[in-house]
Amino acid sequence: MKITLITVGKIKEKFFADAIDEYKKRLSRYCKLEIIQVADEKTPDNASEIAERQIKDKEGERIISFIKEGAYVTALAIEGEMLNSVELSEKISSLGVRGTSHLVFIIGGSLGLSKEVLKRADYKLSFSPMTFPHQLMRVILLEQIYRSYRIINGEPYHK
Repeated sequence: MKITLITVGKIKEKFFADAIDEYKKRLSRYCKLEIIQVADEKTPDNASEIAERQIKDKEGERIISFIKEGAYVTALAIEGEMLNSVELSEKISSLGVRGTSHLVFIIGGSLGLSKEVLKRADYKLSFSPMTFPHQLMRVILLEQIYRSYRIINGEPYHK
């Protein structure tokens, strides 16, 4: 299976980059992983609602341009469904059994995702009602995908 992460913004901190590299290495046993970073828009202080929507729309256009036809798209969104690790592994496994060969996970920027991206998503996933920095969310998502593959393969994982 191929898994693509489409994310807004760059990783600036070395410790996040190191963690991402570690999970990329671990996941290489289970899937083909691709991480695509799209540019984020600068958000001025006290930006209006209209300005914020325009920023999300620009970032959304960049995101959508990288979604391949036939991919199953999961958008990380606070209003999405919350799953535990076993449920996420079951979702990934069932998609593979049904013949889905390409999963795309989308992590938005500081303002979230545009309506168009959310509309394109086949599924919305929430890790928590809390907000996390997008760099940290990449690490958390990769860890959970890795944990999912460990569960799918009947390998030990920390509960």
